[in-house]
Amino acid sequence: MVKQEQIRQSKAIQRQTGKTFHLATRVLPERVRHDTYVLYAFFRVADEVVDAEDTAPPEEQRQRLETLRRQALGRESTDDPVLSAFAEVRERHGIPDSDVDAFIDAMLADIETDRYETYADLEAYMDGSAAAVGRMMTEIMETERTEEALPHATALGEAFQLSNFLRDVREDVVERDRIYLPQETLREHGVTEAQVVNFEYDENFRAAMEAEIRRAESLYREGVEGIRYLPEDCQFAVLLAAVLYADHHREIRRLDCDVLSTTPSLSTTRKLSLLAKTRLFWAIERDPVAVFRRVSVVPYPEESEATHGPGHSGPTTERTGVGRFGGWVSGLLRSATRSE
Repeated sequence: MVKQEQIRQSKAIQRQTGKTFHLATRVLPERVRHDTYVLYAFFRVADEVVDAEDTAPPEEQRQRLETLRRQALGRESTDDPVLSAFAEVRERHGIPDSDVDAFIDAMLADIETDRYETYADLEAYMDGSAAAVGRMMTEIMETERTEEALPHATALGEAFQLSNFLRDVREDVVERDRIYLPQETLREHGVTEAQVVNFEYDENFRAAMEAEIRRAESLYREGVEGIRYLPEDCQFAVLLAAVLYADHHREIRRLDCDVLSTTPSLSTTRKLSLLAKTRLFWAIERDPVAVFRRVSVVPYPEESEATHGPGHSGPTTERTGVGRFGGWVSGLLRSATRSE
């Protein structure tokens, strides 16, 4: 069983590096919350390996990630309390080795890749960095309708990650020399890579940002509909996380999409206000979609536009009465491991 000291250490890591996610995690039921702290800490450890490019050569980073893989899968002993706790959580909940492998493989790809030609390329990266994480969390939550949930564990996860990619354009260039905006989107709107690297904002860049914001918002609408698949005691936490991360779009638009000059962020006051507002409407109407529409900044156009917006690059299934389950925790955890 995971020891209290391991939980405390994992929680401390989350509190320091993922303040928005920490707020949402605190309203999860205890049966899920403690193991979520452990997952977050593991993902953060892997992220720190990837982000250590200034202090470690690529080969050393790759070796460290492979060691993390073996330790996380219980194939190699470790004195690290975070890794040993994750290995125990993985075994107890039956998290497939394939999901751990997919996540580590995505981290390995992050060492080599700093540009994405198309959204399909970026989506392929997020399948390991986001969807695999969502599948792990689905196991931890003990979702009864797993078979229905897992095929849809993508949309909201991608939305969360896209929101953070859009927020962190300047930071990613400065700290990591990475551009997560698809190159095809930039070209379509007449934006050059040099313009992004040199932080030269203009109307073309604003248009490119708006296009990607619309893509993310389509994914939010698609993903939030699936929150009802989750155990009842987990739904509010996931809904709150969606409201919080989507609110970055309000900050981005307030700056007229000029994320080249500064990195927008949510104030503590704003987060607490959204928590209170979401809680109020949730008490009145326990319908995730209805509450999200009332509280979030994500617009809801006519149904024909909402269902055919720029979401996944892959095939889209027909909507049903219960909608599609988004990979909510995928983005929640992965976006949370990025600096806030």
